[in-house]
Amino acid sequence: MARAPLIADTEPLPEADRLDDFPHPRETRSLIGHDAALATLTDALAGGRMHHAWLLAGPKGIGKATLAYQFAKIALARPEERDLFGQGMSIEPNSPTDRQIRAMSHPGLLVIRRTYDPKTKRFSQTIPVDEVRRLKMFLALSAESQGWRVVIVDSADDMNANAANALLKSLEEPPPRTIFLVVTSAPGRLLATIRSRCRIAALSPLSETDLKRAAAQALTNAGKPVPEAHEWEPLLPLAQGSVGRILTLLGGGGLALQARIDAILNGLPKLDAKAVHALGDDLQAVAQERKFELFFELYQATIARLIATQATGRGPERDIALAGRLIGPARLATFAELWETTARDKADTSALNLDRKSLILGSFARLEAASRG
Repeated sequence: MARAPLIADTEPLPEADRLDDFPHPRETRSLIGHDAALATLTDALAGGRMHHAWLLAGPKGIGKATLAYQFAKIALARPEERDLFGQGMSIEPNSPTDRQIRAMSHPGLLVIRRTYDPKTKRFSQTIPVDEVRRLKMFLALSAESQGWRVVIVDSADDMNANAANALLKSLEEPPPRTIFLVVTSAPGRLLATIRSRCRIAALSPLSETDLKRAAAQALTNAGKPVPEAHEWEPLLPLAQGSVGRILTLLGGGGLALQARIDAILNGLPKLDAKAVHALGDDLQAVAQERKFELFFELYQATIARLIATQATGRGPERDIALAGRLIGPARLATFAELWETTARDKADTSALNLDRKSLILGSFARLEAASRG
């Protein structure tokens, strides 16, 4: 039911929730940093207290989807596949269930996510209602041998209004022995009625030690070099506990993008219009979608970090100096509003397929105006 679509029945389609050529969360061997959350889920399963729906909530890229797939493997595994270690926290690698889930062919698993259109060669900007409607047929099937069925929504933040309402209907009348794992980075933006029907497993950003372990695991499995000890220093503050972000910094040109953002910000309140136009030119092409998304993630994170630094007085010396010069005590509210406005404009640009360069130019123009006071 959750099988990944194919091109000519042989070539898998691109996946919106796969980061470049790194292992997909369902292919990740070890869950790092979220043992307590996994224990909560497995204890509820083993104790017969399994709630039908869980919100796996936390910042982007910290391992929420990896947790969802790890638990799905445990819930769907046959008893002989479980590698218990006294805790029931994993299943045997390369067992039938493990292989089926990695291949997206397990009949007890349904994954709801953004889809890819081979004709336009683009991902849908939202999860459409038709994707959620696949639930009806999936839930009409009987669970194998009185086992469980698992539905992963990754991520709920991508659902349009109709899709969210369709999911709500299934959450309101859940069939027996079905578990919904709803991944979200912004639980407050979900329908209150969806939140009220889920238990929340709140996940925190990874510690520096766990972040290095998780990044090293992904890099090694992708056949990429692991940073030397001194190379972690510029990466860790930018990653903010997100292994997804650290991998994009390393493999997606993120460090170079961050350097361009920093150079423009360091020149404020005088805006380097030439640098901003060049950035817009580089990121406006359809083929640069992932890089464009990464740019705005880094841009918004940088502004948020400077706001927090100004508000608390804590942070690296360079951030304290830059926040003091651009924001100061009198413009905190202005910059907070600027962050919200930019987030809305970015969402509109993606949803309506508007001009990316115009968004970039407008965002920096507002930043220049705000820094001038």
